[in-house]
Amino acid sequence: MNEPAGRAPSPHDPVRIGVVSISDRATSGVYEDKGLPALREWLDFALLNPLEFEARLIPDERPIIESTLKELADEKGCCLILTTGGTGPALRDVTPEATLAVADKVLPGFGEAMRAVSLKYVPTAILSRQVGVVRGKSLILNLPGQPKAIGETLDGVFAAVPYCIDLIGGPYLETRPEKIQAFRPKSAVRKNV
Repeated sequence: MNEPAGRAPSPHDPVRIGVVSISDRATSGVYEDKGLPALREWLDFALLNPLEFEARLIPDERPIIESTLKELADEKGCCLILTTGGTGPALRDVTPEATLAVADKVLPGFGEAMRAVSLKYVPTAILSRQVGVVRGKSLILNLPGQPKAIGETLDGVFAAVPYCIDLIGGPYLETRPEKIQAFRPKSAVRKNV
């Protein structure tokens, strides 16, 4: 279990989260991957639940991306899978295609919201092809590749993630209000979790 230093034992349910960095160059050692640490840091600060991470660093290869997403959803039981990288228009960028190929349901609002957040910072966000999907009891979101953009995007869309995971039968995620306030209808809020 990976918890921030000094975090006290939690009364909240543990959650397993898949974090996947998709990069040919980081996989081959051309540069150090910064996506996985950025994802873990953001989640460690945002969530009160004890976290168990399933981390993967993989190349931009559609069959590998598809098999990794299936493994994390079906075998590892991750309620949330966040990918970083491979969402642009370049020939090697195939993350959205792989994600859609393993989806049971597509949630277009996540892609729309992620692009809207990024457009506040860079005009090239319009080139992003990020998607959000459900596979079984897993929510899969494609995030940008840069650590700063990962944080900005999660800050902009994560409020909807806990309730989505509730609806697909996952664990009850509790957020730190000083970082992000999860939105749930009043009837879905649990007291004394």
